[in-house]
Amino acid sequence: MLLIIRFIIVVLYSILVCVFGSIYCLFSPRNPRHVATFGHLFARLSTVFGLKVEIRKPSGAENFGNAIYIANHQNNYDMVTASYIVQPTTVTVGKKSLLWIPFFGQLYWLTGNLLIDRNNRAKAHGTIAQVVQQIRERNISIWMFPEGTRSRGRGLLPFKAGAFHAALAAGVPVIPICVSNTSNKIKLNRWCNGLVIVEMLPPVDTSNFGKDQVRELSAHCRQLMEEKIRALDEEVALREAGKVTSEKNVQR
Repeated sequence: MLLIIRFIIVVLYSILVCVFGSIYCLFSPRNPRHVATFGHLFARLSTVFGLKVEIRKPSGAENFGNAIYIANHQNNYDMVTASYIVQPTTVTVGKKSLLWIPFFGQLYWLTGNLLIDRNNRAKAHGTIAQVVQQIRERNISIWMFPEGTRSRGRGLLPFKAGAFHAALAAGVPVIPICVSNTSNKIKLNRWCNGLVIVEMLPPVDTSNFGKDQVRELSAHCRQLMEEKIRALDEEVALREAGKVTSEKNVQR
């Protein structure tokens, strides 16, 4: 019964946000500030799924400037966990096929996100140049999932190089976003599905890496994220077992 109620609430809420959001965005289409606005609205569904999401940011995160944000990509629940930490004027890079999802696809494009054709290698190869151009011309940050696909409980997958090529070419830092494990955590017929921690790490200064050190930059960022995600998972396990409490600011 709880599953059915949740399904109805999520569908109705999502349609309302997409329809009214698309109308709202028509007054300033492709404005990158819309992405954070509507990302935060979708993140409110975390309560519907019985999740307590805790957001952590470094001091002064709002003044970091343009960057490439990279996050671990676990499953569809990323939309109600990681999206809460999306910063203003940050847009995401998604598959072109997203445009054809009823209601959501139209909002995704109108909010200013970038769409790429992953099935066309020639066009996909030009994505790096497009990302760099967008950062410079629109004065924005870009959110990317360097794993390239959902991990679905397999841990942090190997990183693709695109995000790091773009960061080096644009001369902007890489900012890792780490989300504690949500794989097999959420049971739709269970009222409370526990704690998820989303933490933004300090910017990685790409000026310390040459244009030919993409692999080194990628490996460095992946190691930082792997260690942090492991630490977050351990903390969540202890807190859910009632062994520790957090003094961090809980935003959701």
